Amino acid sequence: MSRKKIISLIIAIVILGVLNSMAIISISLIFSDGKTALGITMVILVVLIDLVVLNPKYYAFRYMIPAMILLLILTFYPMYYTFEVAFSNYGTGHLFTRQQTVQKLLTEYFFVPENSQEFDFYIYDNYTDYKPSDNFIILLKRKSDEKLFLANKPEAMAWDSEGDISLAKGVMAPLEKDKATLKDQTFITDYDSESGNIVSFESNNKNYIYFYSPQDQSTKANAPFFYSEIRGKWLKNVEYTGDNYKLRLNANTLFTTFITSDNLYGLINEIAEEGGRVVQKNKIYNKKTDYILPEEEGYFIDKDENGQNFKVAGYIDYVGFKNFIQMFTDPKITGPFFQIFIWTFIWAGLSVLFTFAIGLALALVLNDRNMKGKKIYRTLLIIPWAVPAFISALVWRYGLFNETYGVINRFIIQGIFGGEPIKWLGDAFWAKIAVLIMNTWLGFPYMMTVSLGALQSIPSDLYEAASIDGAKPRQRFQKITFPLLLVTLAPLLVGSFAFNFNNFVGIYLLTQGGPAIAGSSTVAGSTDILISYTYKLAFEGRGQDFGFASAISILIFLIVVGISYFNFKLSGSFEEVNR
Repeated sequence: MSRKKIISLIIAIVILGVLNSMAIISISLIFSDGKTALGITMVILVVLIDLVVLNPKYYAFRYMIPAMILLLILTFYPMYYTFEVAFSNYGTGHLFTRQQTVQKLLTEYFFVPENSQEFDFYIYDNYTDYKPSDNFIILLKRKSDEKLFLANKPEAMAWDSEGDISLAKGVMAPLEKDKATLKDQTFITDYDSESGNIVSFESNNKNYIYFYSPQDQSTKANAPFFYSEIRGKWLKNVEYTGDNYKLRLNANTLFTTFITSDNLYGLINEIAEEGGRVVQKNKIYNKKTDYILPEEEGYFIDKDENGQNFKVAGYIDYVGFKNFIQMFTDPKITGPFFQIFIWTFIWAGLSVLFTFAIGLALALVLNDRNMKGKKIYRTLLIIPWAVPAFISALVWRYGLFNETYGVINRFIIQGIFGGEPIKWLGDAFWAKIAVLIMNTWLGFPYMMTVSLGALQSIPSDLYEAASIDGAKPRQRFQKITFPLLLVTLAPLLVGSFAFNFNNFVGIYLLTQGGPAIAGSSTVAGSTDILISYTYKLAFEGRGQDFGFASAISILIFLIVVGISYFNFKLSGSFEEVNR
């Protein structure tokens, strides 16, 4: 091996080593976060890349590495994830794993014990450039004996989905001999000579000046900053510990005092027998009532003061084929679902029929050699295809189909014929007519273009021979034009059917799937097709149901696979490969 190749190999190994190190760190974080499937995908990807780079036999596959990455991460993993979610209850109320939900119960639920202690509090702020900041400490005064404690600015421990602090923890220490020590930091008091009140604390050359207290009306001017920058961010979900206390803001006094509290739920371990084996299970119990919470359908169930069961928190759980069974057995879901299912096929079939019929008719007219100005007509007729679909959909929705101000109702239905305005988007029948009209407008230029190309490829000799035999124009179309067109256009028509089967943009932008289907327990609409219904289940309505939406996605996938297979068979692709 030449020196140049050795240097290149060493550089490649070093780069690969760095990338593998980064990949290992990322994979470990993915597994620790509970994303097992994604972690396995990443492991397979890293192993394949290393094999392709280091093994000379697979040199030709090095150029496929970007495609491998995209294929695994953007195709295979989403497919696996959809299948995984389809067999779970993932959705509103079930957004976290059981472990995460248990942790939430142990840290975010509290109660006030009978022997609780209440504390007044006083904020001392470290000013920056003569302006208040969120660098503060809190002086706490126990109401029972007026003993003083000092608490530090808490540390954020957890955040919610919007980035706000959902849990903050701090420490408190008694104020003795005019000083207190918090985390190896000593704070020394400074008293007002006249009133005898503590006006500031000093620590590490920082001065914390008395800033606000709900009990002191003289600090009312500082209340807005306290509520927005201190309480709103740091004290809303804070927990202070020290001197056998756990302190939180007291909701019963509108958060104007702190009060001792305790975690409502605790964790115990139970021994159970499953499948002939003895296993240890962790259970959640209510510290206030000593009630062990049972788990039903992915929920922890507690009892209120009247003995009534209520759902405390839910977690992601495996439900088997429940989502698929629900699709065909629940009356409130089955009726709307089958209505949407049938309409999806009608929508796709009529869209293809109308666009093809109009496109073919226009292509036959434009294919006439004696017609003048064909280029102008072609340009004008192709405009609906050139304009972005979402712009056209909004024009149809607000400019043409608006019940009150739309052009069709105001100037044609009412203006010319003097009739009642049509509820284009408010009535189920007319909404379906509206979406078909709009989709026909968007689709006929494509059909016209492909039909025109197919017409021009038909040999003129066939028409000359038919004319000699005395065939009329209609007979020439039935016996020559249409059969030869179908040879070319049949796969395109099937492909167009598959496209319209999942044509989310046209439906959603015009009607949002509405109007709603009466009696449905889901967000089903009269013009919804399966893909828009799936989207609304997952992201709209009163709750999100990703599991049920994924089950419908699998059904759509199987239907589209069947259509694609039929398309390949129709186009003769498989026969050509077999030859």
